[in-house]
This record gives sequence, C-alpha cells and structure tokens, in this order.
Amino acid sequence: MKFAIIAAGEGSRLTAEGVKMPKPLVQVAGEKLIDRLIRIFMQNDATEIVVICNDITTMVSRHLINLQKNGLNGTPVPLRFVVKSTPSSMHSFYEISPYICDGPFCLTTVDTIFNEQTFSEYIKTFRQLVNENIADGLMGVTDYIDDEKPLYVGTDGDLNVTGFFDESHDCKYISGGIYGLIPKAIETLKKCINRGESRMRNFQRGLIVDNIRLKAYPMDKIMDIDHADDILKAETFLQKK
Repeated sequence: MKFAIIAAGEGSRLTAEGVKMPKPLVQVAGEKLIDRLIRIFMQNDATEIVVICNDITTMVSRHLINLQKNGLNGTPVPLRFVVKSTPSSMHSFYEISPYICDGPFCLTTVDTIFNEQTFSEYIKTFRQLVNENIADGLMGVTDYIDDEKPLYVGTDGDLNVTGFFDESHDCKYISGGIYGLIPKAIETLKKCINRGESRMRNFQRGLIVDNIRLKAYPMDKIMDIDHADDILKAETFLQKK
C-alpha cells in the first residue's frame, strides 16, 4: 500500500513564533516530522511513499534527495516526491494524486502526531475493510480537540461517517487528518478542484455527497504542530506512550 505526505505548507505561524526550520524538518522528540512519518509508514509495509513539498526553500527537497540516496538511518526508502507550491492542502493532494491512484492509500499532513501502535492498528483495519469490501475509506478521528477550527465528524452507532461539520452538532469526534481511501475517492477530489474548492474539509464533504462509504476510526489523540508550544505538547504526549 502507498502512503502520502502533504508537506507543502509554509509553516508561517511557526516562523512568526521563532521556529527557524521549515515545518517538515522541525524536530519532535529528536526526530524530524517528515522522518518520523516516513519511518512509521515503512514499518507499516509502505510500497511507496509520495511527498509534496513547496519550492519556497530548498532545505526540504534537499533532505528528501538525501533520503532517496542514503535512506533513513541506513534503510532504503521507497520515496517519490514533488516540489511545488500550492494554494491549499487539497491542491497538494491533487498534485500527487496521479502517483497514488492505483490502489488503496493513506494520506496525512506532515505535522500529524499520533501514537504509532494505534496507527498500525488503524492501517490493519483499513486494509481489512477494503479487502472485504466493507468500506471505501477509513478516517482517523479523535475526541481530543486542540484545533482552532476543528472539523467535526458525524457518526452512527457503527461508526459510519454521516457528515462533516464546522460546528459540533453534538458530534463526539473531529477529523484527525489521517485519510485511508481507495482510488475512486480521487474522482471526488477532481470534482472539488474543478468547482474551485480549496479546503480538505470540502473534499471530505464531497465524499459523502458522492456516496463514498466512510468509516471513522477513533484514535486516542491526534495532534498538529501549528504553533511553537505544540512541539512541547507533542513531545509530552509521545513520552507518555
């Protein structure tokens, strides 16, 4: 199975708060954000890891070139990457979609922090649901809310996703930015781009409109690194695991 990482954001809030490194190269618990994801994806049998980074700085692309050449900690990485600045995460997803459209895939943003064991269980469940034709996608969700504009996820008693909302509507979970999907979801992505939409939450709503069968997978905590103090929060969370 392929994995994909959106790493094309500028990280402007981190920069404004004194963090000098581009977001993908920010270290949490002594490990670069992008290296952590790549390592975890490889541990979950990634056949290829597709990354998009921006062209504002060469630091990230140089790091990716080094990973292609020398591997991660000496282990070869099945890495493909695209260097392009995009107006949104959804556009970044669109740019790499041709490389992940041939089978089930898992997509995340570069600053997503989660428990590794829980993620492995999520991937195992996603593979099983797809193999048994029970669902077209498995969305990582959490009841931990530390986001300025969370996307609330409606679910029924069987954890089928019923909708995505800007307001809580008594929803228990929010989106964690971990998407396990099959290729036909990319048709929805193309429709969103053609309509001029630009937010991942609109893509997720489009999946519901297009009757893509989504299930939610609750994870204990999923965090994003948006601010400088999030780095310490993430390290504290990971140390407890």
